[in-house]
Amino acid sequence: MNDEGGLPGDEGPASVVPDVWRVGLCPHEDARGRFVEAFHQERLAAESGRLMTVRQVNYSVSRRGVVRGVHYFADPGGQAKYVTCVSGEVLDVAVDLRVGSPTYGRWESVRMDASRPRAVHVPVGLGHAFVALSEEAVMLYLCDSPYVPGLERTVHPLDPELALPWPDDLAPTLSERDRAAPSLARARADGLLPFHQA
Repeated sequence: MNDEGGLPGDEGPASVVPDVWRVGLCPHEDARGRFVEAFHQERLAAESGRLMTVRQVNYSVSRRGVVRGVHYFADPGGQAKYVTCVSGEVLDVAVDLRVGSPTYGRWESVRMDASRPRAVHVPVGLGHAFVALSEEAVMLYLCDSPYVPGLERTVHPLDPELALPWPDDLAPTLSERDRAAPSLARARADGLLPFHQA
């Protein structure tokens, strides 16, 4: 349904789902190692027109082959995320789950790794998922609203209709909740998806 890819400089609106915003991060390296400014609120606002106030910060540690997602919030407030890989390597995916959106059901993917820092802003109404490609991967999530148990939903990450670009050489490991998640079509039929706000 989509091709993995990037933009020149890995910054700006994504090509298939332009509501996804890619942020190229500039590491500062010297004899001691590397320093990365992972998030700069004013820079994101100036470049994307999005003001993101961070209200919660999370990180996950995943073993190779672990797939997390496709997670989203369907309530009107939702939750925007700004994600980056701070250790290891992942294939990160944002999926437009907004019923009525011109890019409904389409996705953007980007490889992230600590040696080539980058981040992705995933706005409200889009689903987020990733697979760990390295033996261990650490993902950092900045969220504009706190996590509320029971409000987060999930679409099955192996749904053939979505055809997400998971590597063929990895046996995916899913949580019980993600394994039991509905397909995109079932979630839509059951009224579980967010609506596009024009």
